[in-house]
Amino acid sequence: MDRIDAGMLQKMFLAGAKALEAKKEYINELNVFPVPDGDTGTNMTMTVMAAAKDVSLLEKPTLETLGAAISSGSLRGARGNSGVILSQIFRGFVKSIKGHDEIRTELLAKAVSQAADTAYKAVMKPKEGTILTVAAAGAEKARELLETGTGKDLAAFCEQISKSMEEALLKTPDLLPVLKDAGVVDSGGEGLMTFIRGALDALNGRTADFSIRVGGNTSVVRASTAGQADIKFGYCTEFIIMLGRKNASAEGQLKEYLQKIGDCVVVVSDDEVIKVHVHTNDPGLAIQKALTYGALTSIKVDNMREEHQEKIIKDAMKLAAGETLPDNKEEAGEPEKQYGFVAVCAGEGLNGIFCDLGVDYVIEGGQTMNPSTEDILNGVREVNAKTVFVLPNNGNIILAAEQVKELCTDKEVIVIPSKSIPQGIEAMISFSDEMDAAENEENMKEGMSAIKSGQVTYAVRDTAMGGKEIKQGNYIGLSEKSIISVSGSIRTAARELVEYMLDDDSELVSLYYGADVSEEDAERLADVLLEAHEDLEVEVQYGGQPVYSYFISVE
Repeated sequence: MDRIDAGMLQKMFLAGAKALEAKKEYINELNVFPVPDGDTGTNMTMTVMAAAKDVSLLEKPTLETLGAAISSGSLRGARGNSGVILSQIFRGFVKSIKGHDEIRTELLAKAVSQAADTAYKAVMKPKEGTILTVAAAGAEKARELLETGTGKDLAAFCEQISKSMEEALLKTPDLLPVLKDAGVVDSGGEGLMTFIRGALDALNGRTADFSIRVGGNTSVVRASTAGQADIKFGYCTEFIIMLGRKNASAEGQLKEYLQKIGDCVVVVSDDEVIKVHVHTNDPGLAIQKALTYGALTSIKVDNMREEHQEKIIKDAMKLAAGETLPDNKEEAGEPEKQYGFVAVCAGEGLNGIFCDLGVDYVIEGGQTMNPSTEDILNGVREVNAKTVFVLPNNGNIILAAEQVKELCTDKEVIVIPSKSIPQGIEAMISFSDEMDAAENEENMKEGMSAIKSGQVTYAVRDTAMGGKEIKQGNYIGLSEKSIISVSGSIRTAARELVEYMLDDDSELVSLYYGADVSEEDAERLADVLLEAHEDLEVEVQYGGQPVYSYFISVE
């Protein structure tokens, strides 16, 4: 065999996709941390399947049309860091074969090299011992075979490249100690090799099934407080208090009072100014209390029930007249805003918090369900604004969000690299309409860096890490990527995590409790922390998130 045509490459891609889909759960289980977010296999499968769907529809493919389907489909369908890197590997490969009718060893070597180079460039800080290392090993072997003239037989050429990549995969634990501790190879590298093994089976006639079954996408929802039928507190109340002089206790006292008369409370102090947002049934009480601290300005009170009812009536009248309701604000004729926001989160409470902070569009996702680049792109397009800030709120979603900037050409997209829900909330609090986009980007990033964030979840398997024995079902407190606490009790795991995060400068702890925690349990945790730290302020808010019992921030 001395060449690969478009028909054969199509079969190789589809076979690789099927192989990846068949082993996705095994790849998921290679996750280093024993937490329920080992979704590398799922993310890579959904990425490749987004492209495989388009590839399978090509009846008489050329390398040009095949390459376009692979590149566009995988880029838009990319999920998680592993999915984005895989899409970049495909993208580099097909860019090299563009303009050719067939692939011979020299062109294949070039394509494999460009695939690795493109993937490395897509990552801000490339780390060895990952899928990148495996891709680089293939590129190095391809160049070596070409230089020595030992790569005339294309099938043998591919097998030798694959063998070199397999050897690199087995060495990943030597490059990343965390892999060695867990006794696994890199999951992203295993995903890449699973795809390649399937592709080579097709090349060598070892498979004949190229049918593709594509599942559904991550659900995407527009979030708007005005769109909620059940509104517990009807008046959205906002104002600014001019203190006159600094009052260190005012923020905490006011927040405690407002939480008794409403929800969705946001109180942020900045020297001699306090910004307030609250949903309440009696705005007068909020305003009267605020006046005891200083003069008020920028007072704004909106009746959310009335706005909701007006919208329902208007929509009903339009439907009765045979009109089609517009899908977005741009079609509805609303003027384009200067700034808009898209955020990723899961949980009714968190959804409401982000909306109250000004987010226009919420994508339902996070751990275990990373949205694709296309999901995020669709969210950005729904926001009628010249500049749209995107808050991924998860380290595994940032790369997918970054790809949107290239795909969206009609508005400016700024990705704020929030790695957690608390970081995303702090970034929104740091935003100001009075600043330009660049200043806001800097301020939002600075705001995120000023807080510590952690989370409490549960272990999905027995393991030992960092000197800690972990049993399946134990609750784990995580700070950054370190396991801080392990316990059979949610409260104990959370308390020990908070104690680790506190330092002499800590003033406020925010607890966002999840779907598996009651309000009473969250309040009890707050009481325990307050009993141990008299000068500390603890804020409890309902997040409703799955998988994670608590998201925690300390500032």
